[in-house]
Amino acid sequence: MDYGFYLYGIFPTPGPRQITVQGLDQQPVKTYTLDGFVFLYSLAQQENYLASRRNLLGHEKVLEQAMEAGYRTLLPLQFGLVISDWQLVQQQLIGPHQEQLHQLFAYLAGRREVGVKVFWDSEAELKLLLEHNLPLREQRDALANQNLSMDQVIIIGQAIEQALGDWQEKIITAFEAALAPLAVATAENELLTNAMIYNGAYLIPWEAEPEFSDRVEALDREFDQRLRIRYNNFTAPYNFARLELLETN
Repeated sequence: MDYGFYLYGIFPTPGPRQITVQGLDQQPVKTYTLDGFVFLYSLAQQENYLASRRNLLGHEKVLEQAMEAGYRTLLPLQFGLVISDWQLVQQQLIGPHQEQLHQLFAYLAGRREVGVKVFWDSEAELKLLLEHNLPLREQRDALANQNLSMDQVIIIGQAIEQALGDWQEKIITAFEAALAPLAVATAENELLTNAMIYNGAYLIPWEAEPEFSDRVEALDREFDQRLRIRYNNFTAPYNFARLELLETN
């Protein structure tokens, strides 16, 4: 049973002429042209899609395969978008936002999103921090063999926490200083785990990616490869395909 159309993303015309991609529920992905926009879709086999890892990766895979096929200017749509008919898309999306959508395509043309996530071992970093911060180490060591009051415990704990936060900020600043000059726009996203200290997205020209990659590798060497860096050099521009960004660009 079909529940309508599951939408993945939008291209400017003419869009993909032929695409052989399998979407969610193993449905073939097709294109539909509406008022000068080309929608990437498959037949929906569910009324609502669970945001499971499998489904999320399946949604993302469709977009990435389309981009890898050469259709790079793409507006990704949010996961789980099922419509009953195309008239609804025209009324709720294209009608009110047609000019903005064209502007957004122009903004993204020739540009790609890349992502950098940085993880650390907080205990190892604290040990390294204390090696470099003699006053803090002496303050901690002076209290090591004493019966501390609660106030003393709080004071030394706050001092260490502040120093570790400054240490983390120093790392983040180094990444941003090295990478941001190559970007048209940047976005800092939510940290997903306790070990993650940075989650940044960059919108860069397609041709700038090799240099961007080199800079990520240089940062890895700069920090003695003790950080875990996840670099995604090919992703749909989720962080920059938003209508509200047009107001500031």
